[in-house]
Order: sequence, then C-alpha cells, then structure tokens
Amino acid sequence: MVTRIDQEHADYRNKHEIWKRYLDLYTGGETFKLNSGNYLIPRQKEPADVYGERLNRVFYENYIGSIIDWYAATLFRREPVISVEGSNDLGRTFFSDFIEDCDRKGTSLSDFYRRQITDALVYGVGYALVDFPRTSYAASSRAEEELLGSSRAYLIHCSPDELVNWSRDEHGNFEWIVLRTTHTSKRNLEVDENTVETRWIYYDRERFKIYRRSVVQGASKQTGGIELVDEGMHGLAKLHRVPLFEFTVSQGMWLMNKAALLQLEHFNKSNALSWALTMGLFAMPVVYSDKKFDQMVGESYFLQLGPGDRFGWTEPEGKVFEIATQNLHRLKDEIYRVCYLIGQAGPVVGDHRAVSGLSKQRDFAITQEVLRSFGDSVKDVLKRVLKAIECVREDGLQVNVSGLDEFDIGDFASEVDDAAKLIAMNIDSRTLAKQIYKKLAFKYLCDERQEIKDTIAREIDNWFLRGVN
Repeated sequence: MVTRIDQEHADYRNKHEIWKRYLDLYTGGETFKLNSGNYLIPRQKEPADVYGERLNRVFYENYIGSIIDWYAATLFRREPVISVEGSNDLGRTFFSDFIEDCDRKGTSLSDFYRRQITDALVYGVGYALVDFPRTSYAASSRAEEELLGSSRAYLIHCSPDELVNWSRDEHGNFEWIVLRTTHTSKRNLEVDENTVETRWIYYDRERFKIYRRSVVQGASKQTGGIELVDEGMHGLAKLHRVPLFEFTVSQGMWLMNKAALLQLEHFNKSNALSWALTMGLFAMPVVYSDKKFDQMVGESYFLQLGPGDRFGWTEPEGKVFEIATQNLHRLKDEIYRVCYLIGQAGPVVGDHRAVSGLSKQRDFAITQEVLRSFGDSVKDVLKRVLKAIECVREDGLQVNVSGLDEFDIGDFASEVDDAAKLIAMNIDSRTLAKQIYKKLAFKYLCDERQEIKDTIAREIDNWFLRGVN
C-alpha cells in the first residue's frame, strides 16, 4: 500500500499543470500577477530588462472569473428546495440541522454546493467527502448514537488537486481513492524551522487508512518516512461504496476550458497594446540633417540646427492601435459567447451591430437553459448525497430536492397566478394540491431556516389530513 500511496494517477499528472493555470485565470489579481511570467509571452529576441519592465506593468482583465462567479451566484439566487417526509422526528431534525450546517463549520448546504459548482466550472469536476464523527465508545442504541453525535454526518470539501490517485470499476464508480493534503506549521518561533506534514488518506469501499510524513525544513533539513497513523471502517462502509461524491459537468459546460485560451490571448494583446501606448508617450526626437549629428540631447540641453536642418518627433500613426482595440473587443465578446453570455458582453463598439430586443431575449433564454442544466446536475448530486446519508442513518425518511430552475425572483407573482389557475381546475388530487402549496411556500420562504420550512410542510400535511380542500 505504501507504493500506491506514493504514486500519482496518469490523468492527475496530465491535468495538474492545466488546473494550476485555470486557477490563476479564475483568481486574477495579485495572484495572477505573481505568476504572470508563465503567461506573458516575450517578443522574439526581446531584451531581458525590457521584458522585466513589461512584467512589472502587467495587468489582467478577468472576464472568465466574473462569468463563473455570475453563474454560481445566479444559480443559487434561490436555494434548492429540500423536502424531508416521514414520521421520524429525530431524522427530520438532523436533516434540518444538516442543511443549515453541513460541514460542522457553519456552512449551509447551498453555500457548500455553490463552491462545488465553482470548482466544476474551473476544474471540470468538484468533490465532496461524506464522513461521520469517530468516537472511542461504541453506542448500544440509536438514541445513544444521537447523544454521542456519531450519527451526525457532515461533508468535507475536496479540491480536485487533492485527489491524486484512484481506480474505477467497469461502471465508472470509484473502487478506491487517495487524497493528499499538505500542511506547513512553525512549532518554535525561536528556531528557523518549518514542519511540512503531508497526509495521504486512502479509502476503498469499506475501509480507510491515513498515512503521514513530516519534513522539517530549516538549517538542518530532516525527512521522515511514511507511517500509518490510523485506519478503520469509514462512514459509508454499510453501503459498500467509496464516500467521495463526484460533481462533474460536460465538456461543453466546462466554461474555463472553453474560454482559457481566449482569455490568455486577450491578456497578451491587451498588455502589448498598453505597452505600445506607453512607449508612444515617450516620443524620440528626430533630426533631419546632412551634417554629422554629435550634440547631446536631454531636458537640460538644446539643439543647434543649420538653415536647412529640420527637427521632429517619432509618433505612431495609430492605425495598428485601432485594429488592436477592435481585436480586443472581438476576443472579449468571444469569451462571453462561448460561455453562453453574449448578452452581457457590453456596449456595442466599432463595427459591431446593435442587436434587437428579441435577439437579446433569445440570448438570455439560452443562458437560462444552461443555468437549468447546471441546476439539474446540482440536484442530482444533492439527491445522491442526502439519500446515501439517510441510508446509513436508517431514518426511514423520503428526501427530495427540487428548485434551481428559475432565476428571477420577480416572477413569483406569475407563479402564484399559475398555481391559482391550476387549483381552480378542480383536479381530483389532494396530493397535487398539497405539493403546489408546498412548492409555493418553499420558494417564497427560500431564505428561511430549514427548521421553519419543515414545520410549514408538516402543517400543510396536517391541514390536508383534516380534509381541507
């Protein structure tokens, strides 16, 4: 097993550098500037000092980062509607608390999966690990489990860069995985030494193993060996599955992969144009004379010219600047187009033609379909996670996830009208009417605590049980 822990999957090695580039493009700011030497292309035979000055002046217009954040924010503008049905009050209380705090750090389930969709749009995949607290005491009953907190499932966010090795079966499910994390600490302020601890966590369908290696870096570098520090059964061993849940998007929906090369091209051309404009501000004097020119030129000097001599300044005509500006606008529009956001590309410039209101509406309709596709993917993985937790806990509850299909809160009035018309049709189905009331209540109260939503759902159920039409 130690040899497997040390190994990296071939796909991980292939994507590691790509992911680092994609993360820089998404983050932007000073982080991108620090790594700009990896992305700013030097001119042929460009002097090192000139290239260094260009690096010092580098800037980055981060369109793709804003696009990804816009999708993540818009998708979760209304939280997903999670309904838990059943008579187990302890189980319903757990899921209510879990939705409000899913990682024992106070993160709501919606905020957790907002980060997951961001990972998926940047890396192409996001990972969430399901775990249960470990206790030294074995509970003898379900009530004792609840009291000890050992049945309090929680999620752990895993960066795609942490999953370094894995194996899949013929159905594409994980057979085993290896997660690697690195942590640096300074235990003694008086000694110039840092301790770098690397941990490998191995999971298969039933068991986990944790390996550790500590390296002391400083005046005397010491390298320790890999040691096994913990092992046992993991939380989903009962289901005979690896506890890592994968959230993927299709190649066509992997926005960073589609826009990265365009963003890099825009970065290089915008910096080249900026450098040319800056150099144009420092015009060079030109002397037209048949005599040998040996006078000193500077702010504190003057030129003495003969009767037939002429003096001028070098200055670009500006045609190439105009072409470069148009090209930058086209690149920016293309970044938005491949991300299905052409309607947000910005004002019309140059030879761009204005588009009609109907065309803009059609463009936004495409964006909404993409958002609904992302919403379907989020709902699918949420259902799998919640049902897996419910199966392990054995609460006997039905967990369902809906929503994430409408992205304009102002449309709620039309939803109420549609619901009223549907109820007025007098369809002989209490279940239909009950679900309509629940859906409207949950959408209107999307920002309320899950505990309140559960209470409302129970009250609606009791209302219909009493025979209210």
